[in-house]
Amino acid sequence: MAEEKLKKRGISVRIMNRVMLVAAFAVSAAMIVAMSMTSSLYSKTHDITSKLVSWRNNSYDLQLASDYLTEQMRSFAVSGDRHYLDNYFEEANVTKRREKALEKMKEQNVDQDALDELQNALDESMQLMNTEYYAAKLTIEGYGYDLSDYPEIIQVITITPADEELSKDDKKLAAIGYLFGNSYVHSKERISSDMNDCLTKLEENIYDEQVVIAAQLERQVMIEHILTYALLAIMLGGVLLISFLVFRPIDSCVDHMRKDEEIPLEGAYEVQFLAKNYNLMYYANQEHKEKLSHDASRDKLTKLYDKDGYEFLLNNVDMETSTLLILDLDDFEEINDTYGYDTGDKVLVRAAQAIVHSFRGQDYVCRIGGDKFAVIMVRTDKRMRDMVVRKVEMLNKKLEGFDDEMTPGVSCSVGVSFGKLGQSVGDMFKKATDALDTAKNNGKNGVAFYEGKKDSDKKESDKKELDKKDSSKKESDKKELDKKDSGKKESD
Repeated sequence: MAEEKLKKRGISVRIMNRVMLVAAFAVSAAMIVAMSMTSSLYSKTHDITSKLVSWRNNSYDLQLASDYLTEQMRSFAVSGDRHYLDNYFEEANVTKRREKALEKMKEQNVDQDALDELQNALDESMQLMNTEYYAAKLTIEGYGYDLSDYPEIIQVITITPADEELSKDDKKLAAIGYLFGNSYVHSKERISSDMNDCLTKLEENIYDEQVVIAAQLERQVMIEHILTYALLAIMLGGVLLISFLVFRPIDSCVDHMRKDEEIPLEGAYEVQFLAKNYNLMYYANQEHKEKLSHDASRDKLTKLYDKDGYEFLLNNVDMETSTLLILDLDDFEEINDTYGYDTGDKVLVRAAQAIVHSFRGQDYVCRIGGDKFAVIMVRTDKRMRDMVVRKVEMLNKKLEGFDDEMTPGVSCSVGVSFGKLGQSVGDMFKKATDALDTAKNNGKNGVAFYEGKKDSDKKESDKKELDKKDSSKKESDKKELDKKDSGKKESD
């Protein structure tokens, strides 16, 4: 029941617009929230990735520093070059990459189990340094260097009695043996293993976080897609609804109005409301026009409204919202003189038909004189000036020649006056007549509009010019006559 009532009443554009706006704002707000959440998840992903990279770099620095110390001490033991030992102590006492890497990872809130693995690796690396110090002292004694020139931590190392009894060359070999022996190598492998275990645990933790965030991101992207499709659906639905409920019915209204027909009730509630009111005016106008047609007098020859009908229309039509055209057939007297009055009547009938067909069905066409016609174009104003010009041009095209070859062609001149508030019918007719005179003076076969004082001044100027020419002609004729009279007297 409600659906039938809504269909009969029509959907309100105002309500529809409000619903669409609320829906669009709601979806847009949801999309903004979703985009903010997605951005936050992307930031988390970036932070996790950066953290993993940092952890890897720190773990790599810790292991690299440990391997660097081993490499420098081994090089010192093999070559006896003190430069390697200086590099060793520079890393161990100044650069301290192992300690700094561990501190950075503690600051980054690394998993405690992973930190324990790193701490164990660092502790074992520190213990391994005792073996490296012992090998360094054997190397110093093996090369016969002055022990007092070397760091105190090496000076205080106690050499076992067995190693102390070794020769210098054997001490060199013993030092190399300690640094390349199975015990030392196994310790290095344990350090590397602890570091790898630590990195593995870190990567597992990161992977777990990445899996969770990836699932959240996927869900957020899906939500954004849904919201985007919803917003597009609202926009497209709005365009389609406006098109079907407003624009298409309005186009239909315009077509029916041009054809002077009743407008069908379709489309949105507001369009139907306008259509109903137009139809009421249309029916009233039709009744009014039928009454006018019935009451007004008709011309017997052309079947148009005659002079009395014209006067009746002027008093009953709203002339303030209408346009008055006065038409005069150019040089019609010559047609009567050349072809006779029967042919002249045929021209008048054909001209009347051409005028009726050149204007709208709701306009009134009258014959107000012998070859003079009037057209009342209802519901028009100055904005339709171009349309009036086109209609007059079309009319003159029709008047150039008729289907009947025995009926000569003709043209017409037209004067136009637009109605306005407070203007009397008499003033309107006078203005149209003045404009007709302007059209005649401009060479006929055309249209002129009343332009106010400018037209009056031109007409007065033309009158003065004509009076001047008549005066000059009369003066010339008088002189010629006086001359003839003078000659005749002399002859006598």
